[in-house]
Amino acid sequence: MTTTFTRDEVYGRVEEVLIEALGVDADDVRKDATLTTDLGAESIDFLDIVFRLEQTFSIKIPKGELFPDDILNDADNIAGGLMTPKGLAQLKSSLPHADFTDFEKEPSVSKVPELFTVSTIVNYVENKLQAA
Repeated sequence: MTTTFTRDEVYGRVEEVLIEALGVDADDVRKDATLTTDLGAESIDFLDIVFRLEQTFSIKIPKGELFPDDILNDADNIAGGLMTPKGLAQLKSSLPHADFTDFEKEPSVSKVPELFTVSTIVNYVENKLQAA
């Protein structure tokens, strides 16, 4: 039996996961808060977040699906510190749950972490739950 969650319930549970995994205050976990810049997440924290999301929502998150890590390692995807059209297309395909509105204006590699917001995670979890 699959449990259905409202968007607010998903958000509340994601908020709890981030508070526990990152040791941040609830006030810090805004929908537009970035995991790295605003919430201080480091690479090791992403593993903990994935584990906690799997436990909280009874879902399986394959390696690299929520936080794709191989796109930036491909030299064809980057030129002069910017994502190439091929790299941007690959990133968008890998992150259908992210908002690319601002990123597309200046697709700088240094701005990739800004794609990982609280809303990105909520969207991802909602999509996973709907697919289940």
